[in-house]
Amino acid sequence: MRDESGAVTLSRREAGKEERRRRIIRAARDLIRETGNTGLSMRALAARAGVSLATPYNLFGSKRAILLSVLDDIREYLDRFADLRSTEPLERLFGALDICVDFYVADPAFYRTVWAALFDPSDDFRSQIFNSQRFAFWESLVRDVARAGAIAEDVDVELLSRSLDRSFGAAMLDWVTGDLSNGQLGPTIRYGYALALRGAASPPWAGALDARVRESQAAIRAAAAG
Repeated sequence: MRDESGAVTLSRREAGKEERRRRIIRAARDLIRETGNTGLSMRALAARAGVSLATPYNLFGSKRAILLSVLDDIREYLDRFADLRSTEPLERLFGALDICVDFYVADPAFYRTVWAALFDPSDDFRSQIFNSQRFAFWESLVRDVARAGAIAEDVDVELLSRSLDRSFGAAMLDWVTGDLSNGQLGPTIRYGYALALRGAASPPWAGALDARVRESQAAIRAAAAG
């Protein structure tokens, strides 16, 4: 329905459903954070959200759909990323990494649990998150760097992107297991990217990437010392 200005407004019933959806998502996030487990109990979830046991199924359809909705912070990520579009491609790539890390270290109990589930090959949750759309986003950032002339022409950009993604995953695994602190996570990811890109760089960009390698090294040491 529309108000007098023509703007779309929710009916009372739809507004109630939306409020229950938000409560369920908030409850799911809290339970994941508190239990360290993405295997949500629907009974506990309904109790925490203050709804009937049937309501989560009626509104979402399945436990997996609820979990994916909990991770729907991609919209907030893209809003933050949009602010980087005026920067040069290499800066944009590293800025996109920093935004990811900001999300993770702002709520480590939640995101460590989520990433632990992503590292479980028996869980189909991994295939729903690590999909072609996710890879295409990151590959597009690397291709922008290549188009700017920073990558040597004989380097396969797709293979480089996959190597960078594996470096990211390795750092996340160490963070999940506690081998990396919150303060070390960002510099470690940036260091891996800077080293790989330095090896793939065209001569005019070698200096800029050398500087990023040194900067990341210093940040890792500082975080470890702190």
